[in-house]
Amino acid sequence: MSLLSRLRLVTVDVTGTLIAYRGQLGDYYCTAARSAGLPCPGYARMHQAFKAAYADMAAKHPCFGHASGMPDHRWWRTCVRDSFLRAGHEYDDATFERIFGQIYAAFGSPAPYSVFPDARPFLRWLRGEGIMAGVVTNADCRYRDVVLPALGLNQGSEWDFGVFSGVAGVEKPDRRIYEMALEAAGGVAPEEALHIGDSMSKDYAPARAVGMHALLLDRFGTADAERWRRSGAVVLPDLVSAREWLTRDPPAAHGGTNNAWAE
Repeated sequence: MSLLSRLRLVTVDVTGTLIAYRGQLGDYYCTAARSAGLPCPGYARMHQAFKAAYADMAAKHPCFGHASGMPDHRWWRTCVRDSFLRAGHEYDDATFERIFGQIYAAFGSPAPYSVFPDARPFLRWLRGEGIMAGVVTNADCRYRDVVLPALGLNQGSEWDFGVFSGVAGVEKPDRRIYEMALEAAGGVAPEEALHIGDSMSKDYAPARAVGMHALLLDRFGTADAERWRRSGAVVLPDLVSAREWLTRDPPAAHGGTNNAWAE
């Protein structure tokens, strides 16, 4: 019996699973600075500075400021300013506001993203099979309200519900975000649900801890994929392969794994 026949719910991560960035984050930051006629550090340096600033903000004010009552716009302003400071550039307030305004507007639009060609067909196929499709992502409300709809990933046609960390107040890898998804689906039992994502720590491990089935996508040939497989995780290249995997009869269970559909 295929795994699909046992499921009532499939939840999916967004970035890296359904959509991807066009270029690097640092590109957009540098472009915004240069459009204001100002210098910017190299793209790679800016990208690394952003990653450090983002991690610091996420630790101090989780869920894009939800827990501390900080508006997400202010959360992002602080993160962007710190990114430039870490990269060695400080701008006066008026200049920074122009730069930040361009960056914030860009990432609140579909411009920096592209949809993987298999994303929309996969989600519609699930719903056509009578399986609920849920979005579980660390993102603010702009993903829900603007970005996903503008990319043609709409609630009601591609997905049934979403759990967005900046709205829910819980973010991956906290297992509660998956429990929220099960509840949002009407109290689906964990063994009747599957989560698909691209991170072992944020997607696979916490979903399995809740009792859900899980698989990982390795769309970009990450060096970690082989280690994921050795740990017993199902790792597939895309959602076309995920559909095939879901509809076939399972192989015999391997010893030492907690996922009977592991490859």
